[in-house]
Amino acid sequence: MATLNPYLNFNDTCEAAFNLYKSVFGGEFATIMRFKDVPGENPPPPEDADKIMHISLPLGNNGTLMGSDRPGHMGKTTFGDSVTISISAQSEDEANQLFGGLSAGGTVTMPLGKQFWGSLFGMLTDKYGIHWMVSYDYK
Repeated sequence: MATLNPYLNFNDTCEAAFNLYKSVFGGEFATIMRFKDVPGENPPPPEDADKIMHISLPLGNNGTLMGSDRPGHMGKTTFGDSVTISISAQSEDEANQLFGGLSAGGTVTMPLGKQFWGSLFGMLTDKYGIHWMVSYDYK
């Protein structure tokens, strides 16, 4: 089966957002590339040089969370509510830890709680505008 790897675009906050995600999920970045690292004769404008061109953070069972800043010449990223990242925790404690870390400074849409379908579940938008669902399925 193919592996789904969410890719997030930011307006100059990619590095800060991914440092939050690293603190929540653990692990180390597999890749960090900045626009100034691109070889060639056309360097990026100075205002884009230190922005993240590509970053990747391996997660759990073979998945990777990836992202980048959108350079100025491509226009601003528009955040909407059409995409939500769903995280399935391995334990109730892990679900609580993930929800607490991701919601810090953000907005809780639905508090993490036991649901009628037999899961611990909650929804939030982190302080960078990314929508998350956190769940743990009771056995």
